[in-house]
Amino acid sequence: MNPAKEPCVAVPEILLPAEGTDMAAWAVIACDQHTSDAAYWSALERLVGDKPSTLRLTLPEIYLEKEDCAARICSISETMRLYAANGVFRKLPKGFVFVERSTPYRPRRVGIVLAVDLESYSYQKGSRARIRATEATILERIPPRLQIRAAAEIEFPHVMLLYEDPQNTVLRAAQSRLGEVLYDFDLNMGGGHVKGTFIGDTQPVVEAFEKLVSDDLLFMVGDGNHSLATAKAAWDAIKDSLTEEERRTHPARYALAEAVNLYDDGIYFEGIHRIVKGVDAQKFAAAFSAFGSAEGALYVSGCRIPVGMAEEVPAAVAESDRRIAAYIAEHGGSVDYIHGEQALADMTARDPHCVGVFLPKMHKSELFGLVKKNGSLPRKTFSMGESEEKRYYIEGKEIRI
Repeated sequence: MNPAKEPCVAVPEILLPAEGTDMAAWAVIACDQHTSDAAYWSALERLVGDKPSTLRLTLPEIYLEKEDCAARICSISETMRLYAANGVFRKLPKGFVFVERSTPYRPRRVGIVLAVDLESYSYQKGSRARIRATEATILERIPPRLQIRAAAEIEFPHVMLLYEDPQNTVLRAAQSRLGEVLYDFDLNMGGGHVKGTFIGDTQPVVEAFEKLVSDDLLFMVGDGNHSLATAKAAWDAIKDSLTEEERRTHPARYALAEAVNLYDDGIYFEGIHRIVKGVDAQKFAAAFSAFGSAEGALYVSGCRIPVGMAEEVPAAVAESDRRIAAYIAEHGGSVDYIHGEQALADMTARDPHCVGVFLPKMHKSELFGLVKKNGSLPRKTFSMGESEEKRYYIEGKEIRI
């Protein structure tokens, strides 16, 4: 078998919560958001309470460095078993979910929840796989996620895949096959609204995807690359122990994701900014000199200080990260990633030992060309929209037999 020549889109049996579940409590935002905002997660905890929720089935990354992280991971696998035993899940027939999302920033974004073959995915720089990472994968981020997945029976992904379809052929095929409305509700914590509709006749959609393959490429990972890389690592760890038939059908080989057309009006790119903590802000700012004519900035005590950066966004990101790492290595401190210029201003205004590094944004039309030309981009080069627009956990899929 040559996976590179086979369709990388697969048709899953998707899990949703049972009828009558409070969907506003069930669906929560991707775990890699609000990593410096404990108040967000405290408010979400109060909102969810004891209701069934994907908050109990995922690990927000704000807790990764906490002392109770191991206990939280154990609780996730135990809650999955309890939910399954108590009838919290319902399994759909094989099919896709057509997702329509509105956010505070965009009136509509359309995607398709499907499964992809992990044999067709690679995060290696220069890969010719049909599914490729857009940014550098930090291998150190995989083990804690792998620990969660190793004990889990179900995956709840926040992976968003991008594909190039200027003529909208995939969505036209999907819209002609729409069936039952599966959910239709307002998302919590300002996430907007989401509606999901079942697609049972998937073959025309799969065929439309296959026609988009160009230079052996179909999908770029827009969000959730480390989650997809973890799924790949988990699959690689077990596949050699399986027979050929088992490898072909094992549920761990296929990962759930939402595929969105790069040309969708709801897809736009924003910069991902850096917040440097625990440093002498004035000293850091003095050391961070201009290195180009593109618009960048530092934030110190809430005030914006313009700084010229490299004209090509990946180069601006790479050089900024190099300078931040060098400063921290010599003087101490830590770095986090943040969306939104106002958030940089607010955080540095509250903490005089923080510096914000405002980075320019890349236009989405550059993505496929840059990755084909140069391989994966520096980590956290771009974000697809604002934090509130990130994917919420709703659908799940079994990953064990």
